[in-house]
Amino acid sequence: MLIQRYDDSRKEEVRDVVLGVLMEHGFEPDRLKDADLNDINGYYFGSGGAFFVGIADGKVVGTAGVRKFGGNLCEIRRIYLEKAFRSKGNGKQLFRTALDFAEKNCSGVVLKTDSTLTKAI
Repeated sequence: MLIQRYDDSRKEEVRDVVLGVLMEHGFEPDRLKDADLNDINGYYFGSGGAFFVGIADGKVVGTAGVRKFGGNLCEIRRIYLEKAFRSKGNGKQLFRTALDFAEKNCSGVVLKTDSTLTKAI
C-alpha cells in the first residue's frame, strides 16, 4: 500500500471507504458527524492539518486525517482501512504517517476511538 496526500479527485473513494467501514461495524452514516467528508480540503487542510489516503491497485483502501484545533493541538481521526488490508501493518503505516505529521506540526496530539472498535484500540 502506498500512502499519498489526499486530493479532491479521490473524494468519493474516501467517502466509500470510511462509510463502508463504519457500516461494517454497525454504525449508520450521520450527516452531522460525517460532514468533514463533504469538504476534506476545508476541514483538514484549511485548519493546517492533513489528510492521507492508502492506495492499492490504483484505488483508495485506507484513510488517515489530522485536524488542527485549539491553537496548536492536533486530532488524529478517520483512520479507516478496508477489511482485506487489515492485520498486515497497513493501519499502523497510516497511523504513523498521521502521527509523524502531527508531531512535526503540533504541540500536542489527541486520538480517540469508539470503545466497540476493539481492534483499533
